[in-house]
Amino acid sequence: MKLVAIVGMTGAGKSEVARVFEEHGFEKVRLGDITDEELTNKGLEPNEENERTIREELRKKYGMAAYARLSLPRIDSSLKSSNVVVDGLYSWEEYTLLKERYGEKFSVLAVWSSPATRHARLAHRAKRPLTLEEAASRDKSEIENSNKGGPIAMADFTIVNEASLEELKRETEQVLSILK
Repeated sequence: MKLVAIVGMTGAGKSEVARVFEEHGFEKVRLGDITDEELTNKGLEPNEENERTIREELRKKYGMAAYARLSLPRIDSSLKSSNVVVDGLYSWEEYTLLKERYGEKFSVLAVWSSPATRHARLAHRAKRPLTLEEAASRDKSEIENSNKGGPIAMADFTIVNEASLEELKRETEQVLSILK
């Protein structure tokens, strides 16, 4: 079985790419679900401030590989019967944990979009929209506090997502054809 992690900055198109993988039979594990579950458990409203607080608390408690570590049972269970796509690998430590654990089964696909493109998408997305200021603040936090650049730099594949959704799907299917 294969494990493919999708990396990229917020608004780059990771979830859209993961959706194409799902259409091709991959089971999706979204690391951000952990944040959503914690928000629900604590009765907090889903917004950028609360989400950031949860992310920082979890990393303080479990280390910088927190999200991957907490998702291992779900990943392992899914890999027993399916290829798996991880939507949203965040840190270098998560990358190294998964690389060491899964070795050759593990690949990384980076989705890149310019800040202007990402910020425009984030302002208009239906779920969890971000203002320009929130998007810029999140970018800074992800780079400075999450070690997000390493997995993007070490990706096995990169898709530039500056065009249409159809083009993104076409490029994702090209990567899928290489992985088969």
